[in-house]
Amino acid sequence: MNELLDPLRLEFFRNGMIVAMLAGALCGMVGVYVVLRGMSYIGHGLSHAIFGGAVISFVAKVNFTVGAAIWGFLSALAINRVARRRTIGADAAIGVVTTASFAVGIAIISRTSSLRRNFDAALFGNVLGVGVGDVILVAAVLAVAAAMVFVLYRPLLFVTFDPEVAEASGVRTGAVDAMFSLVLAATIVATMNVLGVLLIAAALVIPPVVARMLTNSFRRMLWIAIVIGAAGGLIGMYVSYFVDMASGPAIVIVEAAAFLVVYGLSGARGRRALPAGAIE
Repeated sequence: MNELLDPLRLEFFRNGMIVAMLAGALCGMVGVYVVLRGMSYIGHGLSHAIFGGAVISFVAKVNFTVGAAIWGFLSALAINRVARRRTIGADAAIGVVTTASFAVGIAIISRTSSLRRNFDAALFGNVLGVGVGDVILVAAVLAVAAAMVFVLYRPLLFVTFDPEVAEASGVRTGAVDAMFSLVLAATIVATMNVLGVLLIAAALVIPPVVARMLTNSFRRMLWIAIVIGAAGGLIGMYVSYFVDMASGPAIVIVEAAAFLVVYGLSGARGRRALPAGAIE
């Protein structure tokens, strides 16, 4: 027991553990809507787009977080706008918008060696290097995301499952999509230094997928994904400490292990798509 408590005596580990749990819960919550919309690739793509925006903001001497958030929000809106055209699918829209932005960021970094050092944490994550400010940022984004889910629960659910019928029924799908895009961009910006650009997609997708295999109820799926994300952050932090592994990969490996266990127990049987009657 003492060995488990030893890391808690270190301030950097306490900060890292708190922010990892908050980031896991945040990614689990937002990821449910991403997965059910069939846009799992957006976490991977949008994180790359935001990385490009962050590099540009740094070079332009604009606040890193503000610049990355604005760029991410605009990228998410561009993806939604392009995906609405029937001739271009969401996956293609994500690929075009985000890879171009990421390429711009890499091109700028390749010209300046000092930038490579500054953005290592953004690429690979450095949860043990977070401070109180990072904890507050992730907690604030989590609170905003939870408020959005609470206030827009029905419209957001309607748009997620059937956007065309939702729009015909009077739901302002454009406004709902814009709000969701803003929260998604904020989620990626807030967790970028924790998990890294290369791992955010996994944190957004794995907890909701595991939750989906455990229940047919949307409400329960939301809560299970939040718990799995937070637990993955907590356990991953301990794994990274005792195995001497980077924290971001450790968190994702723990969540992937949970997926394998749940899939082994129930995934082979498969589950039907969420029926309307199962939505609570």
